[in-house]
Amino acid sequence: MPFIHVTLIEGRTPEKKEQLIAALTQTVHEVIDAPIESVRVCLQEVPAAHWGIAGQSVKKRKANQK
Repeated sequence: MPFIHVTLIEGRTPEKKEQLIAALTQTVHEVIDAPIESVRVCLQEVPAAHWGIAGQSVKKRKANQK
């Protein structure tokens, strides 16, 4: 049973997350011949304030770009 864990910064629409789940499932099915019913996808959303790049949170970086 393939299990895909995706960590991303929060803020995508429910529709985009559904598209991502569908695309990942289809890709795993096609590449490794796993039955679609066996593919599991977990999306873990992280607040921008909890995701750091180059010593700053994404939230702070976005604020500084404005």
